[in-house]
Amino acid sequence: MANEPESQAGEVEHSGVERQELMRIGGTALVAAAVWFRVWEPFPRLSVLGLLGTLIGGWPIFHEAWENIRERRMTMELSMTIALLAALAIGEFFTALMITTFVLLAEVLEGLTVGRGRRAIRDLLDFLPATATVRRNGAGVRIPLRDVRTEDAVLVAPGERIPVDGTVHGGDSYVDQATITGESAPIRKTSGSLVYAGTINQSGVLEVIAERLGRDTSFGKIIEAVERAERSQAPVEKTADRYAGYLVYFALACAAVTFALTRDARSTISVIIVAGACGIAAGTPLAVLGAIGRAARSGAIIKGGRYLETLWRVDVVALDKTGTVTLGAPEVSEIRPRPGVSDRTVIETAAIAERRSEHPLARAIIRRADALGIAPSEPSAFSYLPGRGIVAQTSAGEILVGSCTFARDNAIAGCPSGDDDVSTAATEIVVARGGTCVGTILIGDTVRPEARLAIQQLRRLGLQTLLLTGDVRAVGDAVGHDLQIDGVHAELLPEQKVAVVRQLGAAGKTVAMVGDGVNDAPALVEAAVGVAMGSGTDVARESADIVLLGNDLSKFAETVEIAKRAHGIIRFNFVGTLAVDAIGVALAAIGLLNPLLAAFIHVASELTFILNSARLLPGRSPATAFTQSVAVDRVAPAA
Repeated sequence: MANEPESQAGEVEHSGVERQELMRIGGTALVAAAVWFRVWEPFPRLSVLGLLGTLIGGWPIFHEAWENIRERRMTMELSMTIALLAALAIGEFFTALMITTFVLLAEVLEGLTVGRGRRAIRDLLDFLPATATVRRNGAGVRIPLRDVRTEDAVLVAPGERIPVDGTVHGGDSYVDQATITGESAPIRKTSGSLVYAGTINQSGVLEVIAERLGRDTSFGKIIEAVERAERSQAPVEKTADRYAGYLVYFALACAAVTFALTRDARSTISVIIVAGACGIAAGTPLAVLGAIGRAARSGAIIKGGRYLETLWRVDVVALDKTGTVTLGAPEVSEIRPRPGVSDRTVIETAAIAERRSEHPLARAIIRRADALGIAPSEPSAFSYLPGRGIVAQTSAGEILVGSCTFARDNAIAGCPSGDDDVSTAATEIVVARGGTCVGTILIGDTVRPEARLAIQQLRRLGLQTLLLTGDVRAVGDAVGHDLQIDGVHAELLPEQKVAVVRQLGAAGKTVAMVGDGVNDAPALVEAAVGVAMGSGTDVARESADIVLLGNDLSKFAETVEIAKRAHGIIRFNFVGTLAVDAIGVALAAIGLLNPLLAAFIHVASELTFILNSARLLPGRSPATAFTQSVAVDRVAPAA
């Protein structure tokens, strides 16, 4: 009986049953048959054969029990050892042999199931090809991937997975990059386009200049995250180990009471045998492993088992707006200059300050400046305050671009009140030079189509949803109403988002925060579970406990559903194991279960609960099946 599935990186994986295990099981079963057919005859040699068969066949059980004693751990191997030795002591050789056979067979089946769980993770990670075609002297040469170097020209044929992160140098093709960005539709790649390792080239041949290799690629970072998650242990797994030990104490105590009251050795042995805990001890980590693998296959990387456990307890989901529930690619919808100022002047002034900013609103201003043929000059200095705005220094004076609140805090003359009834989902940006407002810019964003479905899924799971945004109240309320979000907190600075999350936690709520920007990072850390959109900033992804591949918020809703399903399976295993053990011990104590039937119930119930956990293991995805059908060792033609 395995205590828990080990998941250490680099361990040797076995694809099937070892020959030694089969020989041990078969030999023990043959000895049991020999003893059974001659059991009615006084033949001492069969007794010796039965004793040796039990000791040799049960060696793995005895060895594990001894190791557990040395580590002062109470496990099912120890209780089984006691039962086997007791059966031998009263001459129940056939019983001891059959119990040994049952237990060994159960361990093999359990090992195969747990191994399938490990392989599900390994299969998920096995998206990078082992070899790559690089250009050498004008021809394509196939070399091991480990021998590829940066700046190598890598040739990728149709149907192959791209082995490196890099830039397309030649060719024209469509690439399925759902494994990295989560985008369902293939993206066209031409000269100058970025491509990612682990994605699939679909049509034409591409020549890619390698920039990042192996663990440094985007997919390599995903691999590291999943491997760390596989090695981590959720608190519920430690609880499972502890309860498994308690069940052993319970079985031994019941056996002692049974023997004291009945003096029936067979009933006492049956009590020890029938109580099993592997449904908890092995089924729990298998369920956690399966849930992490299934979530990763669905497009969400959970960085550890403890985050999965926290996720199934979440009752409030706090959502950032820009880039999370909206597309994060806003456009300038209106320019409102002050009297005597042109639209062009407002945009040019704002573009000077926003030139180096990566904020989505800044990018919208720069795009409008480009459309007007404006080439903004470089400011001599600038400072960015997340959630507020930018102050830039130029030879013509100080430029301020930011929210109405930020402008008022800096005593900008002619600043709008901020109470204007702006268009439903537009953000008003104040532009000022030399302490005087020159105008405002209205920037609108579009709600993500999948966000509506995601919010509906979260509400169906019984979760409360909140929108936390730095935008003005009118914009936040418009988006919240459109998506039917339960509550909206608008005009929040990053530290105020943290305060809201902290207040919810103090009220006994378990909060998941979903965001994508630098200003979301503090709230992601403060929340019980931080969730970053895959297209978000590096800071957000590093701060988060769960990273979504791409921008599809429905992947988060699906991950919550997977976590809750894992919780339900683990809880069923706990309750089921306790029920079977209690009923089995009671029946064995009154003599209604003989040792063989007790062993069968023990093994059958444990395998049932382990297989119940195995239902979470991800199946082979169509992408994986397609990958395995592609002949990756062919040499790509020169681009």
